Amino acid sequence: MADENTENITEEPTDGVQTEAAPAEPVGPDPSLSPVQKRAWHRQRSGTAAGAPKSIEEKAEERKALRKQKAVARRRRRLQEREKKAAKLGAEAGTDRGTPTPEHVPGRLQVRQGVVVSAKGDKTLAVRIDHSKRHPKYKKIVRHTTKLYAHDEQNDAGEGDVVRIESSRPLSRTKRWTLAEIVERAK
Repeated sequence: MADENTENITEEPTDGVQTEAAPAEPVGPDPSLSPVQKRAWHRQRSGTAAGAPKSIEEKAEERKALRKQKAVARRRRRLQEREKKAAKLGAEAGTDRGTPTPEHVPGRLQVRQGVVVSAKGDKTLAVRIDHSKRHPKYKKIVRHTTKLYAHDEQNDAGEGDVVRIESSRPLSRTKRWTLAEIVERAK
């Protein structure tokens, strides 16, 4: 109690000698204070006690008021950002309303033709695709083989068939192709 009384007391002049008033309250907390002490200083300045009990309704009202303040500040900031963006973009900003939603138009599907190596899996084909390409430096024709797994819904294709497959979404860990058509049956 004695500490509280001595902080805000200004001495009155006695015997005609004028003494200095207490110094004005600082603008911010002392930088040498610890974070806990700084929070206590701010609490003391705002007038709320450190552990004053509040009812649930009071807390809810405070929370509601704080959320309203934040919503107003958010709206204001977003409006300023929009205006700033419009000023930056110039005249065409009035017609531009953000990123337009793209129409879902897939590109052309990849198509490969190859020979069925295995049709043992249910609704799955293993297709061998052969590439032959001339080597850029040595000019020799280099043959390369790729094995792709394709989805065959009706189990139509058999081993040795020449098939055309097209790309699709991932159907399993290895299948990213579907059977488009059987070009030639095995003899």
